[in-house]
Amino acid sequence: MSEDMATVEQLAPDAGADLDMVLAAWHAATLRLERTHEALQAEVRRLTDELEAKNRELARKNRLADLGQMASHIAHEVGNKLVPVTLYMSLLRRRLSDDPGSLEVVDKIEAGFTSLDVTVKDLLHFTADRDPHWQTFRLRSLINDVRASLAPQLSAQKIETVIDVSKDYLVTADRNMLRGAILNLALNALDAMPDGGTLTVTSYSTPQGMELEIADSGLGLSDDVKRRAFEPFFSTKGGGTGLGLAIVYRIAEVHGGAVTAMNCPDGGAAFTLCIPQPGMEAAAS
Repeated sequence: MSEDMATVEQLAPDAGADLDMVLAAWHAATLRLERTHEALQAEVRRLTDELEAKNRELARKNRLADLGQMASHIAHEVGNKLVPVTLYMSLLRRRLSDDPGSLEVVDKIEAGFTSLDVTVKDLLHFTADRDPHWQTFRLRSLINDVRASLAPQLSAQKIETVIDVSKDYLVTADRNMLRGAILNLALNALDAMPDGGTLTVTSYSTPQGMELEIADSGLGLSDDVKRRAFEPFFSTKGGGTGLGLAIVYRIAEVHGGAVTAMNCPDGGAAFTLCIPQPGMEAAAS
């Protein structure tokens, strides 16, 4: 009996050590499984978010395709009808040249038709499906051109312009398309500053290409506006067509680039247009 007890006493320490090792291994395995589970959950969330984003983008492109066909048809039909109406208005103006009261009415009618013509042109630009005509030019010269065309409005709204773009900075893009994008972004900024402010234009090179930021000193963008800013026909302006920023998005897209919207730290909103440039990726690698 005493020999058996001695044997148990000798084995007990070894059994306890083995149990501690098993428990330690079990604990370590449990921690590894927990970490793996958390990593898998994070990856599933990431993939789910990515899938939802791609589904939204696909749905958006499908809507744009449908809207593009409809808008193109409407724009051409309305545009064709405007030509004879414009001619008749010109004839009517000549007949009423001695009647100031009637001419005032004609002026208002013509203003309405001018607004309608702008809408038609926006629709045609939005539905235009052509590849960029690539050329290399000085970006500062193009921006100065846009600023000159907006000079009366800038003066009327008491808006200061700050252009931080090198005079020798060359970009490769479709000049007319890029001009349209810059003009629409600038007009959008002016709408945000009806009582004056500062319009700031900045350009810089990144591995992704040329980035051009157009910022205003207005009230900034709400979360809903940031999310929907580039949707066609979405507008926060009473008389807007809702196509200006959608046109900018299309121009960026056909150049293989992108446009983003954000609020500035010091107030106001900034829209950044990115256009890939030849050799940028090679230079960055």
